Amino acid sequence: MDLTYLTSRGHWYDTSWKEDASKSVGIATNIGVHFFELFSWIFGDVKQNIVHVNTHDRSAGYLEFEKARVRWFLSINADTLPDEIKAKGQKTCRSITIEGEELEFSGGFTDLHTTSYQEIIAGNLYGAEAPGQAIEIVHKIRHANPIEATGDYHPFVKKPLAKHPFEK
Repeated sequence: MDLTYLTSRGHWYDTSWKEDASKSVGIATNIGVHFFELFSWIFGDVKQNIVHVNTHDRSAGYLEFEKARVRWFLSINADTLPDEIKAKGQKTCRSITIEGEELEFSGGFTDLHTTSYQEIIAGNLYGAEAPGQAIEIVHKIRHANPIEATGDYHPFVKKPLAKHPFEK
């Protein structure tokens, strides 16, 4: 299975607290943790957690669960968006591909946080232990030493990109 979540951010992101990994905890936590939580609930315990990329604007790796193998790629860099998404004027691409069948779900997330907060206020929430494995996954990603992308890696890992203005 492949998870691809690309949500471009503007210059504001590069100059905000979110760019500082010591405050925001990085891309995997910011935009990936909910997917890792979902996969944990559906596919069971994590057996392997490999990181191929972990930079200020991209994170990618391989997770093996009891019942699934997931290659994942997360990015806030607009250069990672596929050309067909850019041509439509979209700034986000969310996709899960399972055995060659793609489920593209880029739309419909505009009020997700508002809806979640409303449900929390109404008392409809899970206990603090619910996201436990997802928190462990992103913690390991944040502290991992990325390895060379060989074997089972997401195809976007080796996609050439323009250099980020803050990179040397």
